[in-house]
Amino acid sequence: MSNPGNTPASSQEPKQLLHLVFGGELTDLDSVTFRDLSKLDVVGIFPDYASAAMAWKAKAQQTVDSAQTRYFIVHLHRLLQP
Repeated sequence: MSNPGNTPASSQEPKQLLHLVFGGELTDLDSVTFRDLSKLDVVGIFPDYASAAMAWKAKAQQTVDSAQTRYFIVHLHRLLQP
């Protein structure tokens, strides 16, 4: 049953543009080949680029002393669209 005083939730919520943040130690700085896939750090999936970028920045700053460690943002919403 709908409440006439409320607008539908879909018009209130922003469109989800999912982003994945993950990283790990690379074999060398000239490629995106991870040293050990079992040690990948999956930070999480975020509803928009802004929140993913904040998570990416925090993890990147935590690993600033490890030159071989890199974190990435993957635009999942682009992979999900037909």
